[in-house]
Amino acid sequence: MGLVVGVDVGGARIAAGLVDADGRVLIRQTVPTPPRPADLVPCVHALVSAFRGGYTISAVGLGIAGFVDRDRSTVLFSSLAGWADEPLGVELERLLSIPVTVENSGSAAAWAESKYGAGLGEPNLVSCVVGTGLGGGFVVDGHPYRGRFGIAAEYGHIPVVPGGLLCGCGNRGCWQMYASGAALAREAQELVASGAAEAKPLLAKANGEVGEIGYRVVAAVARDGDPAALAMVERLGRWLGAGIATVASVLDPGCVVIGGGLLNALLGVAATPDGDGADLLLEPARDEFRRSLPGRGYRREADIAPSALGADAGLIGAADLARHRQ
Repeated sequence: MGLVVGVDVGGARIAAGLVDADGRVLIRQTVPTPPRPADLVPCVHALVSAFRGGYTISAVGLGIAGFVDRDRSTVLFSSLAGWADEPLGVELERLLSIPVTVENSGSAAAWAESKYGAGLGEPNLVSCVVGTGLGGGFVVDGHPYRGRFGIAAEYGHIPVVPGGLLCGCGNRGCWQMYASGAALAREAQELVASGAAEAKPLLAKANGEVGEIGYRVVAAVARDGDPAALAMVERLGRWLGAGIATVASVLDPGCVVIGGGLLNALLGVAATPDGDGADLLLEPARDEFRRSLPGRGYRREADIAPSALGADAGLIGAADLARHRQ
């Protein structure tokens, strides 16, 4: 098909890339996610249009956190954009005059990692995308699995704490309320609000603004070796590993790929004597996974690996799935 534009809509940013048939991103653009849902379609339209100046684009694949119908066009529900039954694909096709495929962003990332990334060659894969929320996707027997109604793999909403914290989905105690960037930011802000002395590095990194302490700030302070930030990342990793054990008890994957904004924020700076920043999250996740896995000791365990595609996973997967659909 030639070139396809992949778009990954996240809570903080929208990333778009021009992707070729081998999954290579030739050009990238990233902009902040607009605060008003009404501005999202014009923003995506502008990003795609910017690529059309010098290239012929065959299709657009767009990944977004939320429930996407099997028609790969309608967003049934997205707390990110505040949408319900939003014909997103139809709207963008009308503006762009080329085919548009809408995917759940976690499913798109899972497909990309299975075809081009850390899960290459593994036909049964689970992806966990740890960003503002907790998304994910399944690849089963070499095919993306979406379920009967198109909304499989919303395991960020598996209840893990009865009567726990209220989630944006309307339920309480969802996994993503304890294993996500938002959960990390919430814990850090609560520590600062308590006046504890160990919170000073977090507040300093945010220039004294409690509201500016997001998960990227916590990750940066953890990379510096701060004990309080390291403990928060470790706790999140343990929540992640416990949930992965639950998912593995259902799907029995060969590989679990961890990606998303939090992992990207932890990467790049050696934060442990024998590993990089990803180990701050992955080692406690692996440890808790082994401890919590049903039948441990009598079964093979899935590998838990960091994303090989990083921030590009969602847009590469969305582009490739759009290409296959056409």
